[in-house]
Amino acid sequence: MSLMHTLAQLEAVRAGRAQATATVRHRHVSDAPLVLVPLTTAGEAGAPLGALVGTDRDAPRLLVVPQPRDRDLRFAFLAELADIVLPYLDGYADVVEAAERSETDPETGKKVKVEVELCADAPQLIVPSRAGVDFLRLLGRSMRFRRTVEQDPDTPYPAPPRVPLLGRWLTHYGERARVPGSSLLLAVTDLLNRHWATGQSGLENQHLGALLAWIDPPAGGSGAEAALRAELARDAEGQLLCPPAGPATDPAFDNKLLAPAVERYDRARGALAAAEDGLVADRLLAGLTSAEARIRALLEDCMRPAWDAVWQGIDLVRELPEGARVADRWTRDRWSFTGHRDRVRAGEPPQPRIDDAVTAAQKLAARETAQAQLEAQEALDDPLVMAGRRLSGEAFAGEVTEVVMAYSESKRPSPRPLVTVATDDRPHLGEGTKIYRSLDGKPQSAEFAGYAEDGALVLRLLDRMGRSKEPSPGSVPENGDRVCFTLFEHEQRGGPKLPDPEETPWTHGGPPSIGASGGDHPQTIPDPVTPEDFL
Repeated sequence: MSLMHTLAQLEAVRAGRAQATATVRHRHVSDAPLVLVPLTTAGEAGAPLGALVGTDRDAPRLLVVPQPRDRDLRFAFLAELADIVLPYLDGYADVVEAAERSETDPETGKKVKVEVELCADAPQLIVPSRAGVDFLRLLGRSMRFRRTVEQDPDTPYPAPPRVPLLGRWLTHYGERARVPGSSLLLAVTDLLNRHWATGQSGLENQHLGALLAWIDPPAGGSGAEAALRAELARDAEGQLLCPPAGPATDPAFDNKLLAPAVERYDRARGALAAAEDGLVADRLLAGLTSAEARIRALLEDCMRPAWDAVWQGIDLVRELPEGARVADRWTRDRWSFTGHRDRVRAGEPPQPRIDDAVTAAQKLAARETAQAQLEAQEALDDPLVMAGRRLSGEAFAGEVTEVVMAYSESKRPSPRPLVTVATDDRPHLGEGTKIYRSLDGKPQSAEFAGYAEDGALVLRLLDRMGRSKEPSPGSVPENGDRVCFTLFEHEQRGGPKLPDPEETPWTHGGPPSIGASGGDHPQTIPDPVTPEDFL
């Protein structure tokens, strides 16, 4: 946590409401995202209980599992969820545009530009909290290896045909959510926490109702009081006025309302199964329908406050203007969506349960690069974020007081002007330290040359001044200009090239095994026991 964020939290406590930590929106929010509010069964993290899902804030689709222990009812729930989510994803899959991508020529080994399809937009999923993201990832893991009747006629408990496909998409979205800056799958609590600081802890900020109470408190009240009511206030029956935003449920709701309703449903279903008379069966069927309707009403009442809160959070972040570099990160999300679309259509197997060593290293390196790139881009897009980097000594801003033209000592001298900057910031500079500033959207590098007599910073510009002896117009700041330099790079470079998975060294498990079903690698067989293993 940065010092700026801590100061914003202290100011939030003093003012009684959340304080902005950004002046622009640093995440992409689609015009028509698919909102999903899931619920799980208490004690069974992977057992869905119900969900509100849809793109229309006024007309969500309610999905319910009246008996979560029933495997058939679970599959029916997942099939119905697939019938909603997959058409939403497919609606973006065929609207494409031409784009260029670098690929390696198999004959020459050189990078060449090729024209490929890129989806013009990508579908976005939004859930209430980070726990909802984890649940979708777990749900995808449990679904993508399910066998269908078409794949294996003899499989026990076959899944509906579209369930494994939905599992693959949820797995992809769950993995993409781990990439810093990605917006394919967003948690509203993370979205709000990125742009506001409250007077409560990070754990408390995962309660969506309490978080919104700090950001938009009622007139005449403080955020702390409103958040306390959102967390603890109950009605006459002992039920929370602001139920959790899922996927967990409140124990009082489970014990007093849900458990009796499910027990009534079980009795009605058991009686219907044992009925032998047609008239009696009709009457029992009406009782079963009534019991199921009771469960549906309870779950809708439990999830509807979270549904409304998600849309309220979306409205709040939409009021902020989008950052200049958000579109670039969304383009990478579009590439990710397009790539997975192509893999699915090519008939590739589902993602493995465990990545091989090379793939795992590639993912880790990509996330580290994305994190550094995100931090740099947010600072360049947002002066409030840059202020935090300046406060920590990672950047400085000031006024140009002198520019002295100088040249490099080479056969063909290049301009290396010395720029003196007066600043009140205290950057962590040493002689020769590389620094950067944004020039027409691209980084211009310089190095710290020393201090002037009055304590100002003397910088030597190194590039982006053209090829002629005289610098290009606008490439060198003039006296009186306000400039901002950073000690961090604006564009992150990738790490060392990793070997192909087939060339994984034995120290990291060797090449992945071939022929594993469903894209899964068989378990590693331990070395046989030898006499040398015993003393």
